[in-house]
Amino acid sequence: MPAAPAAATSQRLLALLSVLQTGRERSAPVLAERLTVSARTVRRDIDRLRELGYSVETTRGPDGGYRLSAGARLPPLLFDEQQAEAIVIALRTAGASAVDAVAAERALRTLTRLMPARLAQRVSALEAALGSGGAEAGAVPAAPDMLLQVGEAIVAEEELRFDYASSSASTERAAGPPRRTQPHHVLLSSGRWYLIGWTPESDDWRIYRVDRMTLRQHRGARFARRAVPGGSPAAFLAARFKGSSQSDAWPCLGSVVLAAPVERLLPFVRDGVVERLDDERSRYSTGSWSWTALAAQLGRFGVDIDDVEPEALREAFGELSDRFARAAGEALDAGRRGCGRSGADGGRAAATATPPSARARGGGPRT
Repeated sequence: MPAAPAAATSQRLLALLSVLQTGRERSAPVLAERLTVSARTVRRDIDRLRELGYSVETTRGPDGGYRLSAGARLPPLLFDEQQAEAIVIALRTAGASAVDAVAAERALRTLTRLMPARLAQRVSALEAALGSGGAEAGAVPAAPDMLLQVGEAIVAEEELRFDYASSSASTERAAGPPRRTQPHHVLLSSGRWYLIGWTPESDDWRIYRVDRMTLRQHRGARFARRAVPGGSPAAFLAARFKGSSQSDAWPCLGSVVLAAPVERLLPFVRDGVVERLDDERSRYSTGSWSWTALAAQLGRFGVDIDDVEPEALREAFGELSDRFARAAGEALDAGRRGCGRSGADGGRAAATATPPSARARGGGPRT
């Protein structure tokens, strides 16, 4: 049939392109053996690829060969299934980065439209389950195949059975029976994938890092979907990171007046609010997961602090002041022992050592 030679040539060109896309340089005899054709056919096919716009470099000499290089424009590319899955995940989360979301959506539609039905179904399940939980979209440590399996379980509303590592550095999974959860949402936050699931045993929502999960072969029973508290999976995940079980807000909120201009504070305020009082003072309002953590956070600027609100935050400053004073005293004692001081010398050193709380200016606990 007349179309047969043309079809064979097209298939051969695609196979040759797939080999060259690995980035390695290959000689004509190696390519010929790989594609079960002659070296002369390989050279003709290389010329055809160049006519189609592919930049194929030739290296002379006994060890020379062919290598696909960057050209003046981007030619059509070939991807295997794993590469296609990884690209879909990257494009699906492009809205959480600086990538043009419209261009990412166009690329995603182009890629999924040409996928085989089996792969397209898996990717569709993943797309239906994925979400973005933060503006930072870094590397994705979870394997694409793992994300696809979790996404399929979410769409199918089937319970997941899995082993879970206690930390990313641990290669051993926890001993005992597998964990079980009803998967609802997979979200990307600060470069990591998280699974939000309802756990009947604890009658509560749980959050798991996907890269620490090892799925068991068989999934569990079917379940009925339920809404996460507040209705927004992204807000729910952010709230859990802040130590709150309900809204996306810090459980401990306070404000202080810092002896620093607004310009000095702005690069470090994160989700706090800074108000200019004058050229040398600013009011800083922010939150944290505990009062002592909030006090430590506010003390990191290394400036005088006044007008602390509320009372719980003032008490936290007092608690930290006592801790720091004890730490300073222990350090001074250790220094005196190390220098061999005793008697009058030791007394003079102790007399000059003033606890931080005593140096704070009046008006309540200061740091």
